[in-house]
Parts: sequence; structure tokens; C-alpha cells
Amino acid sequence: MLNKRISLIALGMLSATSAMANDQAESKGFVEDSSLKVLLRNAYINRDYKDGNDDKAEWGQAAIGTFSSGFTQGTVGVGVDAFGLYALRLDGGKGRSGAGGIDFFKQGDSGNAADDLSKGGAAVKFRLSNTVLTYGDQMPALPVLNYDNSRLLPESYTGTLITSKEIKGLQLDAGRFTAESRKSAEGRDSGGLKSINVLGGSYQFTEQFKAALYASDVEDVLKKQYVNANYVFPIDKDQSLTLDFNGYRTKLDNSYVRENGVTGDDNKIWSLAATFATGPHSFTVAHQRSTGDSNLGYAYGGYQKGQGRVGDGGNTIYLANSYWSDFNAEDERSWQLGYGLDFSAFGVPGLSYNFAYVRGDNITTSTSEGGTEREIFNQFKYVVQSGPAKDLSIKLRSSILRVSQKSSEYNVSGNELRVFVDYPINIF
Repeated sequence: MLNKRISLIALGMLSATSAMANDQAESKGFVEDSSLKVLLRNAYINRDYKDGNDDKAEWGQAAIGTFSSGFTQGTVGVGVDAFGLYALRLDGGKGRSGAGGIDFFKQGDSGNAADDLSKGGAAVKFRLSNTVLTYGDQMPALPVLNYDNSRLLPESYTGTLITSKEIKGLQLDAGRFTAESRKSAEGRDSGGLKSINVLGGSYQFTEQFKAALYASDVEDVLKKQYVNANYVFPIDKDQSLTLDFNGYRTKLDNSYVRENGVTGDDNKIWSLAATFATGPHSFTVAHQRSTGDSNLGYAYGGYQKGQGRVGDGGNTIYLANSYWSDFNAEDERSWQLGYGLDFSAFGVPGLSYNFAYVRGDNITTSTSEGGTEREIFNQFKYVVQSGPAKDLSIKLRSSILRVSQKSSEYNVSGNELRVFVDYPINIF
């Protein structure tokens, strides 16, 4: 059914009356609009687990190259996107790799992590007016299919995606993907995805108000819907209040429930965040709530091959209280207090700081009810503003996560440290 809806909306996109300037008519050409970029990334994650669990850590150096051509001139423009990825393991890896939440280098059958990995991909793209159809290897960033780029290498997907912006303020997306490349392994379908269909869009109603609605169907796993509403209240020249609502509803397939020993098949999760910004300061209060009968809570990400997970992207969680813990257990309720500071106002442009305290309760597991967890999150980030190292960023992030004994089936206590150094280079 979703396949038919995707086909219909695709036809609608291509036949829509243009209400904007025609992007394709302004094309400069395949070569003239092309770009080649390389991102050098040095990444380290250490997890000091508690309650007798072994500590885990991985460290690696990556090079992420991306090429994007322009579109040929004419009524229908044609172009190509391509990427090449390489990662080198810098730590010993003995006994420290293998944490699903780090996943820089996948362990082989011997139990040892790979010394390095490399892979690439390419896609062909077509543009008619302001509508683009892309087929091949891609890194989609949608609320129901969002590739993970928060580790050493990014995930990627193989399939077709249509994005239309024919009407000002309106973006429509429809796609079907049939393979997923795991971020820590080589191969086009190392994640083992069967297929995922996605459909939806967003609309900027006014300068202050924007909303989005998306749906996905992961073959033999689940169906998912997403809704977002975001409103910005201007208060003064440098003051504003932003309200951001995000919600997901997931329904697991009966076959997935049976084969994976899952209890229940339904989950609803939502978050509402209010952020007051004044000058260089921002203050956030957020509430998040998970309901439904599935013992998985809100299910997303991971890999179907080897993990039995969803496979819809490691960043497919547009929720306020997602840090190290996602606070997405069955029946969980969580509250957040957050603070952000931009040091530009104090003579240090490029330096920022973020803090969050999140507490969750009412967690249900197969053996208990009323479990709790809490996390303290801190992050400093500095982006070089000029000179030969311009745009190089250094991010230092830490989390302290404590989980009650009642919640130990859902999560585990620990201290996490992340150090990321990203250096983007524009070749042309």
C-alpha cells in the first residue's frame, strides 16, 4: 500500500505547478557546480561501565570524501554524487571493542575488531524544475530514516529518493531503500536491510511556525509515523522562546514480535521542549513520555543482520531527551533541564558549551516496574575561525549515567567520554 502512495506522490511532485524560481533553469552545468570535500576525523569513545560490566573503548582515524556534481543543463538535469570512506583503528582493541553503542570497527568471527575498513558508493541524480530524484548509495536525513554520522564513519543506504520543493516553504520526500551499509563494516548491505519505504514532508507556514509529517514501513519489522510542530516566539532583538514538539508512533509486525520474543507491539513516544534564548545564553526545559505495550519502548536504528534491530538509521530519534541514554523505555517519563552558552559574546568566537540534566522514571521491564535513570551531560566544542586550520572543530563530550537496579534489564550505568576532532577540507 505504501508503495502505491509513494508512486502517487512522486507523480504529484513531478507535475506540481512551480511556485518558486526554477532551480534546473539556473543550472550552471555538471562541472561548474561540482564540489569535492574531504573530512578528516579523529574519534575516541570510552565507556566506563558500572555494576561489573567490562569497560569498552575505541579510537580511530577516518577520511570521508564526498563528491557532488552539478546538473547538466536542459529541461532535465543529470548529475552524480559519490563518496569514499576509509578508517584506521588506532587502539589495540583487545577486549575493549564490541560495544554496540560505539561500533567503530565491527568484530569478526574471531572476536577481534578489524584493523581498518574502506568502502565507497555512488548515486545518479535527475532534476526537473525543483524536484530531484536520486538513485544509488545515499545518506538520507529524514525523521523516519536518518543515517548515523555520530561515530567514526557514517552509515549509508542504497535506493531511490525523490525530494520536491516546487512550492515555497513545502518539502515533500518519498523513497524506497533496499540495502544498508553498517558504519563499522565493509559492504553495501552489511546491515542486512530488507527494505524501507518512506513518505512525508514539512511546511513552513510562517517565519515562526513549521510542521512536519512522515511515515515509514520497514519490511517485516515495523511501521512508523512521525509528527513535528515548531514555533518560535520573538521576544526582543536578541531574545526568543522556541516550542518544539516531536512524536513517534511505531507498530511492530507480528512476525517480528514472534521471531524476537518481543512482548507487545505498540509504542507512542513524544517530547515537548521549551527553549528561552537571550543573548549568548539558552535555557531548556523538556518533557518526554513513552507509552504502549511493547517492551522495546521506542525501537529505532541498529542493524537487522547480526542484531535483529530495526535498520532505519542511528539518528532516527528526533526527541528532546536523547543523549547517551535515549530515555525511551517502556512507560518511561523523563524531564530535562538544559543550558547552552556561546562564548562569542565574551571574546572567544567558535567556543560553545552545553549542559543537560535528564531524569527518567516509571520504567517497566519484564521483571519490575517503577525503574529510574538519570544522566548528566556536558559538552565543549570549539571551531577554528581563521587561518590554515579554519573550520577544524574539537568536541569534548561527557555523560554520567546512573540506572536503578529495577531498570538494569533496559540500560546500564556508566561514565562516557567522547573526543572528536573534525577537519573539513574543500578541494574544490
